[in-house]
Amino acid sequence: MTVHALEAVRRLAPRLAARAAEHDREGTFPVEDFEDLREAGLFGLMVPRELGGFGATFAEYAAVATELAKGNGATALVFNMHASVTGALGAVTEELAEALGVPDDALAARDRLLRAAADGAWYAVAMSERGAGARLSQLSTVYEPVEGGWHLKGSKTFCSGAGHADGYLVAARSAADPSVVSQFLVPAGAGLTVEPTWDALGMRATASHDLHLELTVPTDRLLGGVEGLALMVAQLMPHWLVASYAAVYVGVARAAIEAAAEHLNARNLAGLPAVRARLGRADAAVAAAELVVGEAARRVDEAPGDAETNRWVWRAKLLAGTTAAEVAASMLEAAGTSATRRGHPLERLYRDARCGSLHPATSDVCADWLGIAALGGDPDRDGSAPRW
Repeated sequence: MTVHALEAVRRLAPRLAARAAEHDREGTFPVEDFEDLREAGLFGLMVPRELGGFGATFAEYAAVATELAKGNGATALVFNMHASVTGALGAVTEELAEALGVPDDALAARDRLLRAAADGAWYAVAMSERGAGARLSQLSTVYEPVEGGWHLKGSKTFCSGAGHADGYLVAARSAADPSVVSQFLVPAGAGLTVEPTWDALGMRATASHDLHLELTVPTDRLLGGVEGLALMVAQLMPHWLVASYAAVYVGVARAAIEAAAEHLNARNLAGLPAVRARLGRADAAVAAAELVVGEAARRVDEAPGDAETNRWVWRAKLLAGTTAAEVAASMLEAAGTSATRRGHPLERLYRDARCGSLHPATSDVCADWLGIAALGGDPDRDGSAPRW
């Protein structure tokens, strides 16, 4: 799988890079990028082979995401959301489904959603809310059973790809019992309203607008077919909620080094020892982050949900976010004032890289989680605030 998907992404990356500046400047969604991804079949990256997809592992996804981010970090970030949905759905084995009590009709519904992705549909994530962030237990969006399905009402923020996706993974709490949190795959269409609120420092092309919803979805749109699985899945698959961003920001950091090298060679600045030293340190830092992300991904594939696997997952997110920001800042300083002009690749990459530490889980939350683990505590229980 990896060879074909990686080859496809490497062919596409220059096209994505050529469009990136305009979409960043205008704050517009890179529709053409997603048409290219669809044509290459990459929406089926995480879909099992028997359902028409590539059947990629988490490590293979990470490699693809890194390459994609070298072209355009914003495109890679939105693609990450789709991969998170399809990857989590595709990872529900028969054994896990039985343990979770997932009924056969829910598995059939899952397969239909995955087949649709392999055929070119793509999904966004509508989880975060104003005042709650991505903490599932604090959400205000609610749902309740009605005849023929489920009624959902609420508002989401930071919904990357809002207004462009074919469906949205919506997390909501039960109106009858707020401790029960479930997830629904809501199709695009009536009942969804996009409020254009995204005008941010970096990742400006992600169209991460607010999404307001009040609608009824069919019964089979409850993922897993059982209420209350969202928090449990977050515990079992933290890699999709925490570390899938990591590969994206490793790619952004690597792109910053490449952009700096091109700029420095063009300006005849490569002979300065201080400049070379900055690139050398940046190269070593990104290589270290790549290794940590790779190790986390390898462990996810071999022992998902294992305590030590999860420590690597949180390490990967922390290290990728901080490394991207530090490397991009250093590369901008090495290149000099001319690289701070709007439209220069390093100026955009600097802003994009700065967002890595801010995605949930933020670098401070990651460090706290790891610190509690190092002290012998339970990071999911002993923190001062709920993780999910």
